[in-house]
Amino acid sequence: MTGTPAFILNGRGDILAANHLGRALFTPVYADPARPPNNARFIFLNAHATEFFRDWDQVAGDAVAMLRAEAGRDLYDRRLTDLISELSTRSEEFRHRWAAHNVRMHTTGVKLLHHPVVGDLDLPFETFPVGGAPSQFLLTYTAEPSSPSQDALNLLDSWSATSDEIERSTPADDSEPAD
Repeated sequence: MTGTPAFILNGRGDILAANHLGRALFTPVYADPARPPNNARFIFLNAHATEFFRDWDQVAGDAVAMLRAEAGRDLYDRRLTDLISELSTRSEEFRHRWAAHNVRMHTTGVKLLHHPVVGDLDLPFETFPVGGAPSQFLLTYTAEPSSPSQDALNLLDSWSATSDEIERSTPADDSEPAD
C-alpha cells in the first residue's frame, strides 16, 4: 500500500509489520528500543504519548479494552501476561483502567495525532482481520482528500523518503579514531 500508512498488529498491540509511511507516521513508537514496537507500552510508559495522541484518554481506554479482549481469547499467552504485568507495575493509569474490566474492539474511527515533524493529523482508520490469524489485523489510516491532514501525510512521506535516503547514503565509520 502506498500513500496510506498501514500496519499489521496483533492483539497485544505489537506492530508486526508496517509500510514505509506507517513507520514514518509512528516514528515516536518506533523510537523505543524494545522490539517489536508495542502501542500499549508506548501509550502508558512513554512521556511523549500524550503529545503524540491528541485524544490520549480515548486511545488509552481503547488499548486496555483491546488487551482485555485479547486476554479473553487466549488465557495462556505468556507474552500478553508479561506485558500486562509490566504495564501494571510501571503505570498507575494502566492499573486503574485495567481494573475497570472494559472489553471492546475499536475497529473504525478517527485518530487525532500530533507528529513531531508534520504537526497535527486527523486520520480516519479502519481495521481488517488477517485471514487465518484471529489475533492479527491490518490497520490503515487515510486522510480526507485535499485536507491539511493529506498535506501533512504527503510531507511526511517526502520527509521520510529523504531521511531514509540520507541514512542509506551515509557511510558507516568502521575506522579507529585518530590519535
